Amino acid sequence: MHIHSESNQDALMDMSSPPTPDTALQAEQQVLLDALDSLLLPLAQLCVGKGITIQMLEPHLRGSFVKAARQAYVELPGNRLTSRISATTGLTRREVSRLESQRTPPREPRHSPVTELFTRWLSDPALRTSDGQPIALPRQGSAPSFESLAHSVTRDVHPRTLMEELCRLRLAEHDLARDTVCLLHGAFVPQGDWARMVAYLGDNVGDHLRAATANVLGNGQRHLEQAIYADELSERSLAIAREFMTEHWRAMLAQIAPRLHALMDDDRAAGRPQNQSMRIGLFTWSQPMPSLAPDPNVPPEEIST
Repeated sequence: MHIHSESNQDALMDMSSPPTPDTALQAEQQVLLDALDSLLLPLAQLCVGKGITIQMLEPHLRGSFVKAARQAYVELPGNRLTSRISATTGLTRREVSRLESQRTPPREPRHSPVTELFTRWLSDPALRTSDGQPIALPRQGSAPSFESLAHSVTRDVHPRTLMEELCRLRLAEHDLARDTVCLLHGAFVPQGDWARMVAYLGDNVGDHLRAATANVLGNGQRHLEQAIYADELSERSLAIAREFMTEHWRAMLAQIAPRLHALMDDDRAAGRPQNQSMRIGLFTWSQPMPSLAPDPNVPPEEIST
């Protein structure tokens, strides 16, 4: 059995003798290509699952290479930048120019009042029971109520609109008889909204990968990027582990969200520029151990470990 933590924050290379620059670069590139196999397979599975062919994906990949090269050589003048991007990416100058002409402005971060309302409901101690569960709220009236909670998030969207959106996403339920609203889930997983789910996939996985990439390249601030790996678990143990990780996330959310709101309030009161963002996440993934994957031709009772 193995349980160990994994991180790329403080990776060190131990070499008995310094290799030549070309040899070292080729070795690093091969190690990176090997690691990319693990990153690209889930992406390919997502694309295959939704009928996206490699021809459909390729223009996006080319565009991303051009964007990354442009960011790496931002100090170069325009007449030299195209040549440098071409040399760095392996694309022709003509292709680089074509992709540059199609460049779209960066997408503005999404600030969803529905997400913020959901998070505040889960994290505000005044809106939770003694055991940490979110309480049902009267739809209208003074605090605590859904109306007062909605107004604390935004005055630009009517509370009824926010309630209907939460209900549409099957995250909340409106009890018409009591005129109360209650949460149905302890995590923001918008069921029935494919576009929103994919957008969160891009945001969450994208920022996780950006943090890991920045740590590997070592060209700036170190980002927290840790993991725990455990094997030789049973299906029953996995179920227990998933449950206590869910409980841990609820506890983290209840502690972290109010502190972040307090920091924002302090910044606002002190007049500090509020031009930074942070994403904090927690995830679990489980799968059969490669050497112990079940043989479909062997009945379960005949499998031994």
